[in-house]
Amino acid sequence: MPTHPTAGLGLKPQHYTEAVQCTDPGLWWEVHPENYLADGGPRLAWLEAIRARHPVALHGVSLSLAADAPPDEGHLARLAALARRIEPVIVSEHLAWSTWRGHYLPDLLPFPRTHAALARIAANIARTQDVLQRPIAIENPTHYLHIEGHDWSETDFLTELVQRTGCRLLLDVNNVHVSAHNLGTHAEDYLCTFPLHAVAEIHLAGHQADPSLGNALLIDSHDAPVADAVWRLYQRVIAATGPLPTLIERDDQLPAFEVLLAERNRAHRALTEALPCN
Repeated sequence: MPTHPTAGLGLKPQHYTEAVQCTDPGLWWEVHPENYLADGGPRLAWLEAIRARHPVALHGVSLSLAADAPPDEGHLARLAALARRIEPVIVSEHLAWSTWRGHYLPDLLPFPRTHAALARIAANIARTQDVLQRPIAIENPTHYLHIEGHDWSETDFLTELVQRTGCRLLLDVNNVHVSAHNLGTHAEDYLCTFPLHAVAEIHLAGHQADPSLGNALLIDSHDAPVADAVWRLYQRVIAATGPLPTLIERDDQLPAFEVLLAERNRAHRALTEALPCN
């Protein structure tokens, strides 16, 4: 990353040409490594061209760290090879599971935060970090309904993972807002107990009301601009932590590159204003 934390964008094929030509100060890019786990080819060559000009972060979606089995060894080996090739500024993953006894599910699924789950996930994080030879950052999940059987609050669970494994955290502020709305809790209370000292990166994204239930259920859709309520929570976070690397996530209904860049620049300005005066 640059000397001072700056804002980045998720890299999408639709914007490859604009991305490689963009020279905005401090810009960095984040990709899903699953799209680049190959020995060669045009997509990997293009990522290397981007990496030659900008920092790149890897944000995984398929390690399934909360599953009842260790991460797939072949997948970990390919991820480690990509990390050696790209030298990302950070590698992150989700606090979720997506595989079950050889079956792969196209979602990031929740789990009861039990003592057994904590031990299992800590072991999976440790294994991942051993293979990658670096700490990873774990993202707080989005919630759509109450799950019974928790032994830990989410923020205490994350704090304990940091203490046991030395991992870092990726604070997705949109996830905080959406989860609080859906579960009938308060986003501010969640942030008051979140281990902000361990945050290595922040995500900002958009959400939508459920097509059937309307505003009774918000969906972490990544297909809309960042909502005003999420921007307000973000300002609260960086007021407490100081500037942290911040990503604008947009995965669907992609607007023109200039529109996304303007949203990124809003976050970049907020980070600049959060810098301490000399």
